[in-house]
Amino acid sequence: MTLSAKTVVLIAIGAALYGIGGLPMFGIPVFANTTLKPAMAVLALFGVLFGPLVGFLVGFIGHWVTDLFAGWGVWLTWVLGSGIVGLLIGLYPKITKDRLDKGKFNKLDFTLFVFLAFLGNVVGYGCSAYLDSVLYAEPFVKVMAQLSIIAAGNTLLIAIVGHFILTAVAKRKQQSYNLKEAD
Repeated sequence: MTLSAKTVVLIAIGAALYGIGGLPMFGIPVFANTTLKPAMAVLALFGVLFGPLVGFLVGFIGHWVTDLFAGWGVWLTWVLGSGIVGLLIGLYPKITKDRLDKGKFNKLDFTLFVFLAFLGNVVGYGCSAYLDSVLYAEPFVKVMAQLSIIAAGNTLLIAIVGHFILTAVAKRKQQSYNLKEAD
């Protein structure tokens, strides 16, 4: 598999934005070792705009960067979870047959976006919670509480920010899509 220079740059930019935006100073602490991060919107948007591979790598590398700079060590289980979130949200363009690129973003598209965000959070961070319980002997009740809070909070955050940004992207794409060559 080869990645174009553009894709590598997109991954680097997305991972940096997600990684720095995921630091505790930018988040809202909600539970034991659990923070709602506005950077989740960055992960979702990179996944939606550039596909599952970019989404996965932005989440994986970006979460790794967050953990490195936050000083609590790299939690590979949660790094993997963020990658899975980006991957699942990144399926959006394939499922919608690239309607956003054609300037289309309706209520059904938004509902699908929110569903993928929720599914990504439940599956991705569900894997993280399960692996924490098995590998690190974290209490199952604690990791399930973390999962529930993060899945709901991240989905709400992604839905709100994503709605405004994807509506603007669709409007911009619609203007470009409607341009015709002059005679």
